[in-house]
Amino acid sequence: MLKFGAALCALMLAGCSLTRSGEDPVQVRLNDLDARLTKLERIISNQSLLDMAQHQDALQADVRTLRGQMDELQNSVESMRKQQRDLYADLERRMAEHGGAAPAAPGSAGPSGAPSGSASAEQAAYVQAFEALKSLNYAAAITGFKQYLSSYPTSDLADNAQYWLGEAYYVTRDYDNAAVAFRAVGERWPNSRKAPDALVKLGFTQFELKQFPQARTTLSLVTQRYPDSDAAHLAADRLKRLPPDAK
Repeated sequence: MLKFGAALCALMLAGCSLTRSGEDPVQVRLNDLDARLTKLERIISNQSLLDMAQHQDALQADVRTLRGQMDELQNSVESMRKQQRDLYADLERRMAEHGGAAPAAPGSAGPSGAPSGSASAEQAAYVQAFEALKSLNYAAAITGFKQYLSSYPTSDLADNAQYWLGEAYYVTRDYDNAAVAFRAVGERWPNSRKAPDALVKLGFTQFELKQFPQARTTLSLVTQRYPDSDAAHLAADRLKRLPPDAK
C-alpha cells in the first residue's frame, strides 16, 4: 500500500512538473494555426477592399465617360436646333437682299384671291424646297433643291440651294452626296456668304466618313481663310476631336 501511494505521488508530481515546465504541444500547434488563420483573413479582407476600390474607380471612370457623351449629345442637339432656327432667318435675309420681303409660299393668294404676283416661279420653287427642309421632310427637300438647281443654275439663290442640299444629305447621313454638295458651293461660288459654312460642313462630312487627314486639311483651311467667322470656331472645335494620329 505504501508503495502504491508513493507511485501515485510520483505521477502527480511528474504531471505538475510537465505543466509548469512547458505548454501542451497540441495547444501550441492550435495557437499557431489560429494566428496564421487570423493573418490570412486580414490579407483576404485587405485584398477585397482593394478590389472594391478598383471597381469603384472603374465605375467612376464609366460615369465620367457617360457624362461626357451626354454633354456632347446635348451640344449636338442644341447645334441642330440652332441650325433649324437659322434656316428660315437665312431665307428671309436673302429675300430681303433681293427685293424686299420673303415671297409667299406656292399657291398663296393676294388680296383679290389670285396668286400673288410677287412670288415668281423661281422663288416659289426655292421656298417649296426650303419649307420641306424646315418641316424635316428631307427627301422632298433633296428633290426640290436638285430640281431648283437644274432649272435655275444661275439664280441668285443657287448657292444657297446648293448649300441646303448638302445639309439635307448630311442630316440623313448620306455623307458621300453631302460632301459633293458642300464642295460644289466653294467651287462654283467661292465668294458666296455660304462658302465658309459649306467648307466647315465639308470638313464635318469628312470627319463622319473617317477621312481624318482630309478633315484636318479642310477644317484647318476654314480657320485660315475665315479666322473670325462662326465657321472657324466650329472648325477649331472639331479639330480638337480628331484622333491624334490624324495627320
